[in-house]
Amino acid sequence: MTTPTTPPSPPARGRRRAPSRIGRAASRAAALQRPRVLLALLLLLALTCVMLLDGYLRAEVGGDERVRTGASASDVPDDVLDGGPILTFPGGQATTVSVPDKTIVLTFDDGPDPTWTPQVLDILDEYDVPGTFFLVGSMISRHPGIVRDLVEQGNEVGVHTFTHVDLSYQSEARVTREIEQTQLALAGAAGITTTLFRAPYSSETNAIDDYSWPVYRNLGEDGYTSVFIDTDSDDWKRPGVSKIVEWATPEDDEGASVLFHDAGGERSQTIAALPKYIEKMKAKGYTFTTVSGAMADQQSQQQQQEQSQQPGGGRQPQQSGGGLQAAHHKATGATLYEGKALVAAVAVAEWTVPALSVGLVIVGVAVMGRFAMMLVLARRHHRQRNRRRFSWGPPVTGPVSVVVPAYNEKECIEATLRSLARSTHPVEIIVVDDGSTDGTAEIAESLGLPGVRVVRQANAGKPAALNNGVRHARYDIVVMMDGDTVFEPDTVRHLVQPFADPAVGAVAGNAKVGNRRTLIGAWQHIEYVMGFNLDRRMYDLLRCMPTIPGAIGAFRREAVLQAGGMSDDTLAEDTDITIALHRAGWRVVYEEHARAWTEAPGSLGQLWSQRYRWSYGTMQALWKHRRSLTDKGPSGRFGRVGMPLVVLFQVVTPVFAPLIDVFTVYSMVFVDFRAALLAWLAVLGVQLVCAAYAFRLDREKYRYLLMMPLQQLAYRQMMYLVLIHSCVTALTGGRLRWQKLKRTGEVGTPAGNG
Repeated sequence: MTTPTTPPSPPARGRRRAPSRIGRAASRAAALQRPRVLLALLLLLALTCVMLLDGYLRAEVGGDERVRTGASASDVPDDVLDGGPILTFPGGQATTVSVPDKTIVLTFDDGPDPTWTPQVLDILDEYDVPGTFFLVGSMISRHPGIVRDLVEQGNEVGVHTFTHVDLSYQSEARVTREIEQTQLALAGAAGITTTLFRAPYSSETNAIDDYSWPVYRNLGEDGYTSVFIDTDSDDWKRPGVSKIVEWATPEDDEGASVLFHDAGGERSQTIAALPKYIEKMKAKGYTFTTVSGAMADQQSQQQQQEQSQQPGGGRQPQQSGGGLQAAHHKATGATLYEGKALVAAVAVAEWTVPALSVGLVIVGVAVMGRFAMMLVLARRHHRQRNRRRFSWGPPVTGPVSVVVPAYNEKECIEATLRSLARSTHPVEIIVVDDGSTDGTAEIAESLGLPGVRVVRQANAGKPAALNNGVRHARYDIVVMMDGDTVFEPDTVRHLVQPFADPAVGAVAGNAKVGNRRTLIGAWQHIEYVMGFNLDRRMYDLLRCMPTIPGAIGAFRREAVLQAGGMSDDTLAEDTDITIALHRAGWRVVYEEHARAWTEAPGSLGQLWSQRYRWSYGTMQALWKHRRSLTDKGPSGRFGRVGMPLVVLFQVVTPVFAPLIDVFTVYSMVFVDFRAALLAWLAVLGVQLVCAAYAFRLDREKYRYLLMMPLQQLAYRQMMYLVLIHSCVTALTGGRLRWQKLKRTGEVGTPAGNG
């Protein structure tokens, strides 16, 4: 299920938190409300913690990216670079151990995985062969039962970090945290800790460089054994079963530490190759052992020979007392209990839907309330603005300045300027070239269009370009638009008419998706018509318009200067200036007849980047103007009317709205399939009614609504994920840079809607 989310405007840079202030109770009634408020805050805090934990387990916060591409190894001892795959530091001295001849140490990385790891364990058990599994802590905590089975079967485990991050450039604190959290997950899942370690993205010892060497050295001095490989099956490439078997086979009867993967992707080829590989190596006279077994065999060559002569390949890994592998140690005390607490917390994060069913009711009420409010207020707005007697005042006929900030817009700038040249309202056109490197300024000048001036500046960002354009503007009314946007001939004329009212400081236009012929474009078209413009009618009537779209907006020059110009405090300069105008006492209105056709992102990746920036930017702008909540006058009106609506409809409700979808699926499976399906269809029906009415108001083609069910199932879920991602970024102090979208220039002057 979904709610039409009005994308927040561009994001900000840092993370600030409002100080918690609890006023004294003014009355007995207020005192009685306090426990309810505290309970609500605790529920929100619990939900936030679940989101953060879930994001961290999936490495959204920490990231999973190899950052080094090659470096010097001058600090690494030659004995290590040329040595065996097992690296230890007895007495602080680096020592390597090789796997004995005709011996295989089967190692598996990136698990446990609920699909592939159990199949690997079944194969190892069938062939009576041990394995050494290097486990990712986040996966351990999510699948503790698999880890218990793995250890009880007699296999060996090692640490593969908690989030599968490249440790080479990480701080010592981050490295320690990655190791300790994984050990806690092991303690909670299987009651053990381990002394084995394998770094993500590692291979043979000769690949150790000066960046990674300190990590291995420090861990070695702490008692860890770092395990590398001799032979790589490259099963992650999925080259085919025969290739995996071939690549995993060592040459000349040499012993080898062999790498396979039991997680991290589709591993059906690994599952098919593993039995064939074991049979092949046993036929060649090889035995299989663990890392601990290989180390013990090196210490006693005689024992190795005795084991290799036993029938069936001899599964004889060296073990310590109590049936544990030599690398394993029983977890006790605080480590054991902290590990169990970690696993329990992850279980809560993984199964929150039933516990949040009460929150679902709140979300459902908010969603339906928003639909009702939009329909009622949008209808009233439409009737009010389309009465024959309605007028802003005397017609505005004087020339206006149009500022077009442009950074590398060679694909679009010509269509943009030619559309402005056909304007039925007198305009001067100021193209502010923000340090373009693709010849945008030259294209603008070469067109020879009347009234076009090109102002060049070093690259300083969109807010600086807009401010520069305002400084060069000759007229009191300034229209701002994007360099990838196209105006209709009457757009500027419609856009500036509200300035007949001296109280109006800015006007938001009607942004339309020009490239709507693709599936992604059509989905955004529905969103623009329903989620943006229907919302703007509602906000206009309530006099708390939160955002003038960057694609089309008009401002009194005086109002912009009074508000301090376009600010670069956030990445949401459009939302920022809109709220600043409200707080300065100016009225901001919506003119639905002023239409602009803009190029929406053409791929999911670009769409994600744009909406991530918008969502994050809106949070920054709201935070920047948080003092309006306690202000008096127009600023206080926006703070106590507009800001709560924006927070409720653009942040809180969309964050919680996925509960509807999750609970619907849960109900279909475990409660009442028919009732849940009917409820889902009912909400979809309400959304279709809202969308159809929005399309009617904008005189759009109804055929696009055929794509709405699919949009609700796919597109809206992505928007929810973007918003949740933005919240996680804000809460964890992430920084976001402006990301230039790739343009195609396919939006031309429209002949008509559809």
